[in-house]
Amino acid sequence: MLDLFLPNEHVKSIFEIDPAKLKERGIKGIITDLDNTLVEWDRPEATPKLVEWFQKMKDHGIIITVVSNNNKERVKQFSGPLGIQYIYEARKPMGRAFRKAVHDMNLKKDEVVVIGDQLLTDVLGGNRSGLHTILVVPVAQSDGFFTKFNRRIERSILNRMRRKGMVYWEE
Repeated sequence: MLDLFLPNEHVKSIFEIDPAKLKERGIKGIITDLDNTLVEWDRPEATPKLVEWFQKMKDHGIIITVVSNNNKERVKQFSGPLGIQYIYEARKPMGRAFRKAVHDMNLKKDEVVVIGDQLLTDVLGGNRSGLHTILVVPVAQSDGFFTKFNRRIERSILNRMRRKGMVYWEE
């Protein structure tokens, strides 16, 4: 049961994710969360450094789809100017949005990674969908109301995983 919450990889920031290394592994697509994964949950648009990261992925032929539980306005405001595909009100960890993203990118599951900052939504949803998952440290220490609740549960899950020797990274 705990395995469903265990990411395949853990990085401090999305900027540690190298497009060349993804390509070497046959990765052609990224499903990424938005809030506290790419930017702070209250930042409306991408930072210049993030725009550069998106461009590097594009230059390597990697398609990106933002999959967020947030509303249409928020996700469109962020993704639209960048020309990035997006799915809003995704209801993660349910699998429908993950399947739609893979389908819309016209890729196979083993060609896609899921990147997110939450075990209960991004990692659980990606793992249940049979996708490779990468957990990132949240970019902000503050969270929205529901995410604060999720973080408490996540701490409990992480503590159980640590006790069982499943977690190999530092917080």
